[in-house]
Amino acid sequence: MLVPQSDLTDNHQPMEVVAQPEAANTVENQPVEDPPSSRFTWRIENFSRLNAKKHYSEVFVVGGYKWRILLFPKGNNVDHLSMYLDVADSASLPYGWSRYAQFSLAVVNQIHNKYSIRKDTQHQFNARESDWGFTSFMPLGELYDPCRGYLVNDTLIVEAEVVVRRIVDYWTYDSKKETGYVGLKNQGATCYMNSLLQTLYHIPYFRKAVYHMPTTENDMPSGSIPLALQSLFYKLQYSDSSVATKELTKSFGWDTHDSFMQHDVQELNRVLCEKLEDKMKGTVVEGTIQQLFEGHHMNYIECINVDYKSTRKESFYDLQLDVKGCHDVYASFDKYVEVERLEGDNKYHAEQYGLQDAKKGVLFIDFPPVLQLQLKRFEYDFMRDTMVKINDRYEFPLQLDLDRDGGKYLSPDADRRVRNLYTLHSVLVHSGGVHGGHYYAFIRPTLSDQWYKFDDERVTKEDMKRALEEQYGGEEELPQTNPGFNNTPFKFTKYSNAYMLVYIRESDKDKIICNVDEKDIAEHLRERLKKEQEEKEHKKKEKAEAHLYTIIKVARDDDLAGQIGKDIYFDLVDHDKVRSFRIQKQITFNVFKEEIAKEFGIPVQFQRFWLWAKRQNHTYRPNRPLTPLEETQSVGTLREVSNKVHNAELRLFLEVELGLDLRPIAPPDKTKEDILLFFKHYNPEKEELRFVGRLFVKSTGKPIEILSKLNKMAGYAPDEEINLYEEIKFEPSVMCEPIDKKITFRASQLEDGDIVCFQKSLPVESTEQFRYPDVPSFLEYVHNRQIVHFRSLEKPKEDDFCLEMSRLYTYDDVVERVAQKLGLNDPSKIRLTSHNCYSQQPKPQPIKYRGVDHLSDMLVHYNQTSDILYYEVLDIPLPELQGLKTLKVAFHHATKDEVVIHTIRLPKQSTVGDVINDLKTKVELSHPDAELRLLEVFYHKIYKIFPPSEKIENINDQYWTLRAEEIPEEEKNLGPNDRLIHVYHFTKETAQNQMQILNFGEPFFLVIHEGETLAEIKVRIQKKLQVPDEDFAKWKFAFLSLGRPEYLQDSDIVSSRFQRRDVYGAWEQYLGLEHSDNAPKRAYAANQDVT
Repeated sequence: MLVPQSDLTDNHQPMEVVAQPEAANTVENQPVEDPPSSRFTWRIENFSRLNAKKHYSEVFVVGGYKWRILLFPKGNNVDHLSMYLDVADSASLPYGWSRYAQFSLAVVNQIHNKYSIRKDTQHQFNARESDWGFTSFMPLGELYDPCRGYLVNDTLIVEAEVVVRRIVDYWTYDSKKETGYVGLKNQGATCYMNSLLQTLYHIPYFRKAVYHMPTTENDMPSGSIPLALQSLFYKLQYSDSSVATKELTKSFGWDTHDSFMQHDVQELNRVLCEKLEDKMKGTVVEGTIQQLFEGHHMNYIECINVDYKSTRKESFYDLQLDVKGCHDVYASFDKYVEVERLEGDNKYHAEQYGLQDAKKGVLFIDFPPVLQLQLKRFEYDFMRDTMVKINDRYEFPLQLDLDRDGGKYLSPDADRRVRNLYTLHSVLVHSGGVHGGHYYAFIRPTLSDQWYKFDDERVTKEDMKRALEEQYGGEEELPQTNPGFNNTPFKFTKYSNAYMLVYIRESDKDKIICNVDEKDIAEHLRERLKKEQEEKEHKKKEKAEAHLYTIIKVARDDDLAGQIGKDIYFDLVDHDKVRSFRIQKQITFNVFKEEIAKEFGIPVQFQRFWLWAKRQNHTYRPNRPLTPLEETQSVGTLREVSNKVHNAELRLFLEVELGLDLRPIAPPDKTKEDILLFFKHYNPEKEELRFVGRLFVKSTGKPIEILSKLNKMAGYAPDEEINLYEEIKFEPSVMCEPIDKKITFRASQLEDGDIVCFQKSLPVESTEQFRYPDVPSFLEYVHNRQIVHFRSLEKPKEDDFCLEMSRLYTYDDVVERVAQKLGLNDPSKIRLTSHNCYSQQPKPQPIKYRGVDHLSDMLVHYNQTSDILYYEVLDIPLPELQGLKTLKVAFHHATKDEVVIHTIRLPKQSTVGDVINDLKTKVELSHPDAELRLLEVFYHKIYKIFPPSEKIENINDQYWTLRAEEIPEEEKNLGPNDRLIHVYHFTKETAQNQMQILNFGEPFFLVIHEGETLAEIKVRIQKKLQVPDEDFAKWKFAFLSLGRPEYLQDSDIVSSRFQRRDVYGAWEQYLGLEHSDNAPKRAYAANQDVT
């Protein structure tokens, strides 16, 4: 998550951070063609011994500005490394300084550069936000794990690439005035939606069809996609400022960040189009979506040696084109229609003819008038088990001719009279990495030479080069301009590139780029939007005139009775839910009283107003009545008297006394002796607290004198025995104390505005039958009650059940309630895990047995409180499990091609030898005397053979695989000149002009003898792996050291390549078997028998 650094990260930013530059008087406004840029490398030695919370790099200069990297070695209040780019001299810069930079930060993997972690973003730096970056850069568990390659010899290597760009003054820019178009507001995590909506809006034929969809004045935009889209398009056409999208996202149910993270732009496009298509059925615009966007292709399989062909016609609304391995759109289309040969083991089963050699492929029957091309910039990387973004260079033309080379993309059924010549309409761009970034679009609404960039709220005129060539991706070479660095140019990956293209067919453009005006818009829609506009103007006016008015909030007995016991339990009223008046400041209070008389039907002479006061213990109570003199003053003056906070509202309590006929009467005279008390009544049987009234009492009087009045308020008999308590405060803890009925109110320190709670006196024996027998215990419960959402740790995204608990519950109370809910007899088999509020995931470590005192401790994460807990049901009690170490071990059978995963549980002080002995009782050995060993395998390489004496407590199986296997006989009898070498499978891949070695499959050891040739070793490898001759003939063999292959000939003596002795990092010297990764995945069986 991108957040400005602060010692307590409570200032969350949305995951999609948009750099929105500040207006500043030191910003240079002229654009610069070649922005200054630089790469800075920071080697941090003795990294694990750094004790300071923050660690700064030395200063480096880019674009004439001083920068440095700020790092939190143990995380900025998170269990991740936190890293930011910081303006080094921010404290000494002139007022209003501002600078804009695009930058990436990286932690270099020193074993495999391709596993380096790099994140990029952009930011407008200023005095308020002088650093920017990543609070959760990478998990500390991965960083400090020596086998992962990030920390080698306790040295960490960090890289920063920084490009400084000049910007124009952001806030004074008026898109409508400059371009004639308005933008869409960025509403947090709506990612790609804004650029897609702008693209659809700028297809006038589509916009017209949306306007012609039947909607009525009774529809609500948030519940009707057609109306929400009509409303949005109308505002884009006629508004002067940027437009909000909330109603639209609500209308199709994507109103959370998760919705956008779990789908992509193609799915959003389809959801919108399918829903519109459905709503258009039976209307004048039925079929518009198909007419605009639908094309057809034909899937065929054609036998080579017999006369048999199978075809299937399919429709498409958009086409997904490969970026990887294709240099432009035409290359992707070539790949799309590429013929695949079905032969050998992969023959086609043709009806009547049996297995046959065949050709398989796709050809296009027709293309739509509006062609939407989705570029596959995001792909799943099986090696890393994660999504990656492909930033390779990929070109797309201004004019796309799909009839090229004699119509090679077209099927025999295609109508050749249609000319498939397309012109580019829009380019949708993603800037950033796979886990976030920023989206915008380049569009030419009328297909003229003038392009526009639609970047959320901001629309700017752009030239063709910016819209096309600069969005191809790939790398650009930036000149090195700063002293203090090596002055060779370096390549900077362009993280901004096109991910979707929209083309319009030349022959259809006049129909599609049509006129859309007011007459296309339904009357009720114009009326509704006019009204909305007027309301907006009204609110704007109110805001502008706010300084001329005072807000007066008036609470009455009815408000207290309506809220206490429902919305609130403590204090008397929620002022946000009482009647509010907006009164000009210069009006006198007496004139305001006349308005109250009209509003509430209470004559002026019967009104008495009290000011509220905030007490030192943070409670809020009526404090004193307004004096006659104060009532002659203006409301503005009174507001200042009552509240020292600038621009706060005036809060009042309206006291109205009622006569026997329940009509208002004059309020009684109040002397210093009179105290106004408020009364709440508690019923322990119903667990109900309610407001029952207020009374004036004499400070010298005693509670015993008013008991009959209180009984009457509660509906009790006059002589009912009752107990009284004073509600004193509730933050940070509840204070509610018994009142002695026999001493005076003054002696009990009661004063105006105090709250007295009372209840029936309960006999001692009956207190057991109520959960909360008295007022203090009930208020304690209300204050600490917490609805906790429990989720199964296996399904961490879904609530399983909710329980109402007290934050004061002990560890035992919590697990007992969970066990009870799950119908489990033994609560000690419940294991709980807390929630990480930053990552929205379970914390990596579960809560230890009785490891925290209270529920409140389980729910707190740094300075945040959560209401989520994760649970597991264990098969043995947690205290017992905590004394054991659990390891997942993959056992590879010596002769069968299978892997079985065993879960081993042993006491923590056990050794690897104990694990092996335990495994022997579970697995099938090739012979009774077979010996086993335990290996550590990571990314298809063997990193370690565990000695049998090694303690298992420190073995971590979270990141790598523990593999158990039989020790082959040949390894037990090594001769003096024999060598045991590592053998790994690999394939080569070229990315961004660099060759990379990718390992795959199962690594293994092999004994090689002195003088043995590759040809001899190949025979043994083929036998061991049981590879058919035909496949094995295609394999290549290489000696690899530190990732560089040196190919071997059959006559080469292999042992001469390997060092005589084992060195640290032996896994980096190996015999490589180069072949394609198409071996069937080995069958994995998870054996859940646990010891």
